Amino acid sequence: MDEQRIDRRSFLQRGGKAAGFAAVAVAGGFLLREESRQPFHRGGDKPLVRDLGIPGIERKLVAVRGEDPSRMTAAALDAFGGIGGFIASGDFVVIKPNVGWDRRPEQAANTNPDVVAEIVRQCIAAGAGHVLVTDVTCNDAKRCFNRSGIAAAARDAGAEVQLAEDARFREVNIGGAMLGRQLVYDAYLEADKFINVPIAKHHSLTKATLGMKNLYGILGGNRSRLHQDIHNSLADLANFLRPTLVIMDAYRILLRNGPQGGSLADVEDRKTLLACTDPVALDAYAGELFFSLTAEDMKWVGLAESRGLGSADLTGMKIEELTV
Repeated sequence: MDEQRIDRRSFLQRGGKAAGFAAVAVAGGFLLREESRQPFHRGGDKPLVRDLGIPGIERKLVAVRGEDPSRMTAAALDAFGGIGGFIASGDFVVIKPNVGWDRRPEQAANTNPDVVAEIVRQCIAAGAGHVLVTDVTCNDAKRCFNRSGIAAAARDAGAEVQLAEDARFREVNIGGAMLGRQLVYDAYLEADKFINVPIAKHHSLTKATLGMKNLYGILGGNRSRLHQDIHNSLADLANFLRPTLVIMDAYRILLRNGPQGGSLADVEDRKTLLACTDPVALDAYAGELFFSLTAEDMKWVGLAESRGLGSADLTGMKIEELTV
């Protein structure tokens, strides 16, 4: 791998407009677990926090530029010393890309399927006992997973791909400022490790949807009411489900008309991938990097920071920038 240190401002600004990937046609067909998981039970009404981070892990952000999303993902993980620092033998790993919309990869509404597939391969190579790729979609789930290319890519890499089923949602008390009892998909309650894999794109309410916003896809029920106080909702979700690692796809950026998009005129190639152990720092960095957002623009970042979920202050943080 050819690593090159580059000026950060140049890194933020670079990125040409190249031709998008061809859409991946998928015939359908999803792997199903042969065994049923045990129902989730939670005694009492105590707020639940699922902290799946690695104790004592280095606070670090890696930014990779390149032409191949798979190689970029592998390079980011290598910069952390390999995924073995996060995944242990036998782990049940849940990978959550953004698969919210019935869109093709080049429309940049969903996570790049090549990024998802490489994470799956790396987890399996590290000895994960089971790797599940899932999301609670906005459009029809089967169409979203197929048209995005994520179903075929994740399945071919060795993961189970699971559409959200009503019977698998469990009501738990998130105990947040905005969110109390919520329906949460059971995989996020059972996972040993959780890898959040958002795509960076425009959002009409928050100006950008980044790592913490991707957690909307763990919930069932009517999610539109979360928009009544979206910044506190995001902080509540980030406090409830704390990821093992966040890997952000920014190969293509949806700059306008997000989060659903549709027009290729709204998409720009940035050929970038970010990975970070601090979800607050990552959203702060990506918001400025791709959308020129300030801390005042991203109120959810400050709210999450105030709850001790990370720091938006990048001073002293180890940031490694690579080109592959």
